[in-house]
Amino acid sequence: MSKKTSYLLGILLTIIIGTLLYCYLCDDCHCNPNKEIETEDTNIVEEPEVITATRNAFTISDADGDFNIKINDNFNFKTSNFSILEPISAGVASNVGKLKDYLLENPLKDIDITGYYRSGEANNSAYPNLGLARANAVKNYLISQGIPSKQVDTHGELNDDINPDDASTLFGPLKFGIVTLEEGATNEALEAACDAIRKNPLVLYFNTGQAQINLTAEQRQKIADISRCVDKLGVKVQVVGHTDNTGNADSNMNLGQGRADFAKSYLVTNGILGSNVEATSKGQTEPIADNNTEEGRKENRRTVITIN
Repeated sequence: MSKKTSYLLGILLTIIIGTLLYCYLCDDCHCNPNKEIETEDTNIVEEPEVITATRNAFTISDADGDFNIKINDNFNFKTSNFSILEPISAGVASNVGKLKDYLLENPLKDIDITGYYRSGEANNSAYPNLGLARANAVKNYLISQGIPSKQVDTHGELNDDINPDDASTLFGPLKFGIVTLEEGATNEALEAACDAIRKNPLVLYFNTGQAQINLTAEQRQKIADISRCVDKLGVKVQVVGHTDNTGNADSNMNLGQGRADFAKSYLVTNGILGSNVEATSKGQTEPIADNNTEEGRKENRRTVITIN
């Protein structure tokens, strides 16, 4: 082999070895079969789920009669609230007029209202749930339009399938129906609930100078029962304020009246008509416990709510 050939072979060998080393050591080269090819890391951002607001139509039909209405408007509410949003549409108002005429012509038929509420809503009403409070708000509107309270039934139901819009408005979180009663039928369960209120009234306790109401679940149910007794049986609510003997008698009479008035206002706010509530004071004149002890004075600072 000539020197020239050996020289050329050496150059070729150097090129081959250099190429192999380059491929082996290079991170970005594709000639290295043992080198993992890194893929570009891309963060895929998922689009947020778009939840469409629920819009329930104002629908009422009588399976046992010929009454049937359906319009797209309805009674609307803000989340965690039981006051009907104003204004009420002309379509709803017009059809409520038709409902009134139908019920007055058919005294054995009742309008059944079920108010819906979501599990995440705060219940600031006096009722066991926000759905029942909403149903009672609609009931009061119907009564204001001339529908007899005796022909309105209210219920509350959890429904997490109703969705508010971006402004936290719930459109028609309600269900309506018409029920037909048997002539001469009595509601024994309701009468029993009303008798229970008379025997065991709702009693609210106050500290000196306090005029706030915090209700337990049992007390909320009593208010719901009182409301039904007023609507269905035509009874009146009697609210009587009592105090301990701290201070003078005249001041305590005024304090008791203030507590009774506050409780009445609370009931009216929660759907019991003011004309159906009588608020009076007994001041310190009817203690039920010993005023010489703190525990006894605490029991005497009370407001009693019952029905006649």
